[in-house]
Order: sequence, then C-alpha cells, then structure tokens
Amino acid sequence: MEDNIGMMMMRMILTLLHFDMDMELENDCAWKPKQGMTFDSEQCAYDFYNTYGERMGFSIRINYCRKNKFTSQLICRLLVCNKEGFWKVDKRDPLAKNPRAKTRIGCEAQLYVKLDEGIRKFVVTDFNEKHNHNIVSPECAHMLPSQRKKSATQAIELDLAASGLHLGQSFELMGREASG
Repeated sequence: MEDNIGMMMMRMILTLLHFDMDMELENDCAWKPKQGMTFDSEQCAYDFYNTYGERMGFSIRINYCRKNKFTSQLICRLLVCNKEGFWKVDKRDPLAKNPRAKTRIGCEAQLYVKLDEGIRKFVVTDFNEKHNHNIVSPECAHMLPSQRKKSATQAIELDLAASGLHLGQSFELMGREASG
C-alpha cells in the first residue's frame, strides 16, 4: 500500500517537473537519477535532484555553472551534496568554547547536467551517489537546508506582517495563528 502511494506521489512530482526518462515508473529506481536522463530546464534538474536528496536524506547545493560567453546562456551545472568540499583553515580563536561544527567533509555525491544544443534540454552526463557521511532519516529530511520550504500563503503572510506591523505585533500575530 505504501509503495503504491509512493509511486503515485513520484508520478505527480515527475509530471510537475516535466522531464523525460528512458525508464518505466514501475521500476524501483524511477526516482533515482541516471546518465542520459533529460530535463526541460536547469530548474527542473535542480528540483528533481533536491527531491531525490530529500528521499535519500541529504541536502544539495549548486556548486558550479558555466555560461556561454556571448549569450550568457547556461551550458552546464554541477549539483552537489551540501557536505562536498572543505572549508579553509579556521583562523578564529582555537580555544573557543563552542567552535562551529564541520559542515563540509569532502562528500563526492553529485549530479552534472549539460545542455544538449540539438534537443535544447539538459542531459545528465555524470551522477555519483556515494556519500562519505551518515544521511538523515526520512522523518528529519524536511529540516535540511535545501529541503526547507515555505508555502505561498506563508510567504504572503510574512509580506503582510512585515509591511506595516512592528516586530512585537508580528510575533503576536504569528502566535495567535499558531494557537498561542
């Protein structure tokens, strides 16, 4: 029963993202990126990989892009796990009581999409799914940085609250909406 609901949800997501796949949705790996997969736009590729990351339990970020020098059109994009790479050496006080946690540990998970000029779509040319860290459980995945979303109504309420209310009034309004 849960598998059927999951497949129905994935079909809805895939329909919303408007991309083509050379595989059947009944296949267990339909929600997993693979080489040769095509997307109508770079945003569709980002949304698909972000949905994949949420399902698997990791957050993504944009690492690299290349644009055409003359038209400024996006040619390729590299999407990576948010733990990819390393920060430079921290020059702050080494005796700090609460030093900042390490957020980048060299994870190699990535999705590379490139624009195919012939069909005017973005094609996955490289996909690496290996992580060198623990991933988050599906129950907590919504709290990861790339998974945090606010609905359209929440955005409108925030705009309205910020437009003429003082800070205390905004907090009071949000408290009343959340039942105290």
